[in-house]
Amino acid sequence: MPTIAAYLGAALAEIAGCFAFWAWLRLDKPVWWLLPGLASLALFAYLLTLVDSAAAGRTYAAYGGVYIASSLVWLWAVEGVAPDRWDVAGALLCLVGAAVIIAAPRAAG
Repeated sequence: MPTIAAYLGAALAEIAGCFAFWAWLRLDKPVWWLLPGLASLALFAYLLTLVDSAAAGRTYAAYGGVYIASSLVWLWAVEGVAPDRWDVAGALLCLVGAAVIIAAPRAAG
C-alpha cells in the first residue's frame, strides 16, 4: 500500500507541476504559476524515492503506468475532457504492465 500511495502522490505532483508550465506557456497564465509548479515537481521526485525498490529504473518503469492512468483522470477532472474507450483501454493495459513490474517475484541479490 505505501508503494501505491507514493505512486499516486507522485503522479498528482508531476501532473500538477507540468500543468503549471503548460498553463503559463499555453493558457497565458502569469509567470508566478511556475513557482508552485517547480515545488510540485520537486515533491514528485521526492515521492518516488519512497518506493521500496533496489533499482530506480524499475521504480520509474512501474510508475509510468500509474502516471498514464492518473493523467487521464486529470484530463477528465481538471480539463473537463472525458477519456474515450481507447484512452481507458490503453491505461488499463499500462496498469497491468505496472502491476507485473511491481509484484513480480524477484531473486534476492
